[in-house]
Amino acid sequence: MFVPCDRGGGSASSDFKGFTLLVPAVSVGNVGQLATDLVISTLNMTKVGYFYTDCLVPMVGNNPYATAEENSMELSINAEVYSLPSKKLVVLQIRSPFIKNKYRPFCQTLLSWVKSSKCARVVLLSSSHAYQRDDEQLLGTPLRYLLTPDLEKAVGGLMQELNWKEMEKVAAYPGINDTEKVLHIPGGGITKLLFTESCSKGIQMAVLLKFCSEGDNIPDAFALVNYLNEWLQLVKSEVNTSSQWKIPSSWRLLFGNGLPPALF
Repeated sequence: MFVPCDRGGGSASSDFKGFTLLVPAVSVGNVGQLATDLVISTLNMTKVGYFYTDCLVPMVGNNPYATAEENSMELSINAEVYSLPSKKLVVLQIRSPFIKNKYRPFCQTLLSWVKSSKCARVVLLSSSHAYQRDDEQLLGTPLRYLLTPDLEKAVGGLMQELNWKEMEKVAAYPGINDTEKVLHIPGGGITKLLFTESCSKGIQMAVLLKFCSEGDNIPDAFALVNYLNEWLQLVKSEVNTSSQWKIPSSWRLLFGNGLPPALF
């Protein structure tokens, strides 16, 4: 559950009434987490607390958004909360994978916090295996969205104006029964479970996802955060480009430090 930290001041309160909560799914290519990094870094969001849970693999590391030597030694853990009251935005960044069989308890805890903190809506940034798309999903943009019924009433018309494509349902038994359709998000981690739970609990949630493959997923992260920005307008820009986002210092280590010069 949410544990506030001292330096957050008044914004470290567990009451985020009317805020939009941005959460990444730990999914293929870590695209949601990378996109969330860009949001936190670009908006210079303040860390206001932690999300204490036994559902994630424990980890600790240096400040991923360090801007100077003075703040580079600050410690970060596996689930932290950042806030920007001026934009009514709160972000839960997840930095480690889930422990086996802990998906459901985490979803229940997260949605319970959403209700207790009075967040207006949740936006889940996710991804799905590109190679498992069906014929219909191969057409057009690799970006998709999903809305719970409660959020559909509020923003469904806007999504149509943006010409966004809703995530298609696929045949439950391909080649045997093509009439029965189900939501299938391979590689999406908690995405499907969190979305269906939100539907049943009456929580306003949007899922924004990108079809991708494992590898260098930085371009996928830029595509997903630009997709998010089309809707929420977190960064004002006439044309969504990668240059409007501030790359965090930790991204220098995404692929390791390279070979030591002394070897050559």
